[in-house]
Amino acid sequence: MIFVDYYKILGIDKSATPKDIKNAYRKLARKHHPDLNPNDKDAKKNFQQINEANEVLSDPEKRKKFDQYGKDWQHAEEFEKQKQYQQQSSGSRGSRFSGAQSGSDFSEFFESMFGGAGGSSRGRQAKYRGEDYNAEIHLNLIDTFETHQQTMTVNGKKIRITIPAGIENGQIIKISGHGGPGPNGGPNGDLYIEFSIANHTIFKRLGNNLYANIDLDIYKAVLGGEITIDTLNGKVKLKVKPETQNGSKVKLKGKGFPVYKNDGQFGDLLVTYIIKVPTNLTEKQKELFTELSKS
Repeated sequence: MIFVDYYKILGIDKSATPKDIKNAYRKLARKHHPDLNPNDKDAKKNFQQINEANEVLSDPEKRKKFDQYGKDWQHAEEFEKQKQYQQQSSGSRGSRFSGAQSGSDFSEFFESMFGGAGGSSRGRQAKYRGEDYNAEIHLNLIDTFETHQQTMTVNGKKIRITIPAGIENGQIIKISGHGGPGPNGGPNGDLYIEFSIANHTIFKRLGNNLYANIDLDIYKAVLGGEITIDTLNGKVKLKVKPETQNGSKVKLKGKGFPVYKNDGQFGDLLVTYIIKVPTNLTEKQKELFTELSKS
């Protein structure tokens, strides 16, 4: 199994604080988001690794196991149980698992637990961890604006999962214990769900912010006034300043996308005005524009 250093993926060291991890994840997630790198064939893979690294290091228990066991961190519980068994079996004679364990202790143990050729008969009869499953859920952008539940069938069983608002395209979440059953009564594997999110709205999503181009007629742009626009959670009225230029931008704070797993927090909506030149003018209208151009 190839060792993936989650610290290296996020560009931080082992002394990083939870805040450091969160900031590093957000920065890299924006940089490597597949939607922002359509021509980069590795963008999706990088984004998945960043999500996986954050999933582990932002969880204190998982991070502790990763720091101690490295690539075998997901089998830490099996190791601890087998270590206790060895200590109890050896009694006063001691055990190679007592005291500090070396890298070879780990590797020999995991070889015996998970199919290595050198495993003992006791290792081969140990409780194996079940296979991890992978699944994909397809959603529309509007579906991810609010936290909701969805039922899916995995290995013939129906499970209900909660999909947090603000989840991103390509993001992967883990549902513990819903993978394959563990042989010999071992623990179940986990279920990894990747989200594929299609966008059929007028909005472009980048992180927690939304972007939209809004048409503005030339009369309103010149004279100013009020317009009503759609957002993902209702309509809002905007005041247009007189002499608004084409390409002018307006920020609507808190009208963007919900922040993942942060209830009540939203990004911003950034509106760009696109001024539309009138067509099919009447002769009278043309005369008025001509007269205006001479003034």
